[in-house]
Amino acid sequence: MTTRLLNQIKARTGQIAVLIDPEKSQDVEYLRDLIKKAEFAGIDYFFVGGSTANKTQLDFVVRTLKALTLIPVVLFPGNYHQVSEDADAMLYLSLLSGRNPEYLIGQHIQNAADIKAMNLEVIPTAYLLIDGGKQSAVAYVSQTTPLPQDQISLITNTAIAGELQGKQLIYLDAGSGATESVDPKIVKALQGKTTLPLVVGGGLRSIEQLENLISVNVLVIGNKLEEDLDFLLDIRNLKAKN
Repeated sequence: MTTRLLNQIKARTGQIAVLIDPEKSQDVEYLRDLIKKAEFAGIDYFFVGGSTANKTQLDFVVRTLKALTLIPVVLFPGNYHQVSEDADAMLYLSLLSGRNPEYLIGQHIQNAADIKAMNLEVIPTAYLLIDGGKQSAVAYVSQTTPLPQDQISLITNTAIAGELQGKQLIYLDAGSGATESVDPKIVKALQGKTTLPLVVGGGLRSIEQLENLISVNVLVIGNKLEEDLDFLLDIRNLKAKN
């Protein structure tokens, strides 16, 4: 199976992904505007997925993106329905921070054979929910409790366990609408324990936050752009400096 996107993620730090919730993005003109500004900003990836989006909504967004831009489209699925062979890659998420077997393996079983038959790069991902100051949709839907930000040892050990299981990527997520982003101390501690590429998302709403986390491979921005699409212009300046 190809590893082109995984290798691209590994290749450097400070990359930026725009997270698109298909449920909120069913307007072609909105997507055109988003793509135009994302291309201008030098965005590296579009992540597509949401806790409650259905397959029809997901397919519409993925196909629209693939028709209008060369920016890679990566699935960030909230459930087993959120799969599209039209995407470039898929983050195959195991929610290791929780203890709900449905999101450790249950969801995966329901479409594993279909995914294996697709021409789709699958990236095994250790997915850790970190407490972002408010209950996220992921925590609510998965019925799991995020890891406290001050429990750095617990977070790093959970991530290392994922690495030992064969995961190829670590995703630290403070959750949609988080009031606090992942603490850079967590990232620093984790980078001293593992060589896997890191993705960080949730609560990233300022250039200062992005600068503080610029050492990770990919930073994911979602809710901020739903409120202020022109934030992409500030990101262009950030990327130009790095």
